[in-house]
Amino acid sequence: MTKSVAVRMRSNTGRRLPASVRSYAAALRYLNGLTNHERMTRVGYNSRNFNLTRMGRLLAGLDNPHRQLRCVHIAGTKGKGSTAIMLASMLSHAGLKTGLYVSPHMVDVRERIQINGQMIPENDLTRFLNKMAGVVRKMPGDAPTYFEVLTALAFKYFADTQVDVAIIETGLGGRLDSTNVIKPEVCGITSISMDHMAQLGGSLDKIAEEKAGIFKAGVPVISVPQSASVAATLRKAAERTKAPLLFTGEDIEFSYRFESSREVGPHTRVSLTSGSSRFEHLMVPMPGDHQAVNCGLALSLMAVLKEKGLTVDDQAAIEGLAKAYLPGRMEIVHDNPRIMLDGAHNAASIEALMRAIGQNIAYDSMVVIFGCRTDKDITGMLGFIRLGADKVIFTSTGSPRSADPAELAAQYVEQTGKMAQVADDLEEALSIAERAVTREDLICVTGSFYLAGRAKRIIEQRYLPSTPTHLTRSV
Repeated sequence: MTKSVAVRMRSNTGRRLPASVRSYAAALRYLNGLTNHERMTRVGYNSRNFNLTRMGRLLAGLDNPHRQLRCVHIAGTKGKGSTAIMLASMLSHAGLKTGLYVSPHMVDVRERIQINGQMIPENDLTRFLNKMAGVVRKMPGDAPTYFEVLTALAFKYFADTQVDVAIIETGLGGRLDSTNVIKPEVCGITSISMDHMAQLGGSLDKIAEEKAGIFKAGVPVISVPQSASVAATLRKAAERTKAPLLFTGEDIEFSYRFESSREVGPHTRVSLTSGSSRFEHLMVPMPGDHQAVNCGLALSLMAVLKEKGLTVDDQAAIEGLAKAYLPGRMEIVHDNPRIMLDGAHNAASIEALMRAIGQNIAYDSMVVIFGCRTDKDITGMLGFIRLGADKVIFTSTGSPRSADPAELAAQYVEQTGKMAQVADDLEEALSIAERAVTREDLICVTGSFYLAGRAKRIIEQRYLPSTPTHLTRSV
């Protein structure tokens, strides 16, 4: 049979989607042909763009794999990925086959879908996407989005490979997020702060209400400490949905402390008691007080899973915690010059990053390469950058949503009284920074996951011939 338009359908981007996917290159083309809200300049937060009914139809065509999974659902503004990684690392090292779904990715889309720390193989992503293409063809006029297809693919992959538990991170918000079709064993809420205001609302209360949209009757919820107004909003939502809600540090005994030793240098340790689990002075694998809080949430979620019947050896889990690693969080990708990447993309994350760098890294001066999206709290982000940066170079993230570097620089100068430079693109920004530093200095690329991901690819191209990849590490 000859190829014809009749066997194709159009995505919401207007591009024709193929009837089948036979290679990994074709799989990437297929995904890139879908509507991708992550890369769009303006996205309305409504049931047309974020459609759980459409997601349900897609999953029904795949025999509802999400209903076959035991899940943990994690929402919040910052710390979702770190919490998910720490929990997944503990569970997998304790012998459980553990699925992990996170977003966005830095370099490879397969980073989003993992089992026991291994990305989905290229042939599996191709195979599962080929199955889904047939389902998508039966949804003319209402094609699923990029995130919906990847979410459904993750559910199908986890169900068919029979994971013991799947850790699922929300993409945007919670109430209308594509992941919000699952009924998890437990929900986790990380720190809530101002982000995605155009979609989720211009106040912390409204943002918290959207995040609390993942609450479900009878499903326990664990939250990190929140501001008074956010905590009140979460409590109201929990009462309304009849979801038991506990806060670490309040309902769950939790504490942390920063210390430094000759053997391991500066680090943070946590102690937590929840149910039958008691953890004393565990070293947090990622630097910063904020990661200690995320670690406490991960430990609490694991304790609930044990109460729900999953067998977890605490000592094995502790060993797994020590090995937890998440790219793009204070990740050193080159030693000379010393270059760090961090995906901090809102004011609270930038503040935490600057504080963590100050606590954990010795340097003479720091050059920050910064780019962000237009929908961010730019004033807040710039205010916190000035606390740590000796020099700032503003550039584009390379996304249609990117804020104009010249406008960022002008606002930074006006807001802080400090000088700044502008680079037309990231390669130029890196070249300027590299010429300005010595071995004792630090270059930090931050403001956007996409910017950090692009920086990683550029640095690999520049230095890989002379720099082994094992130098890539988290501080």
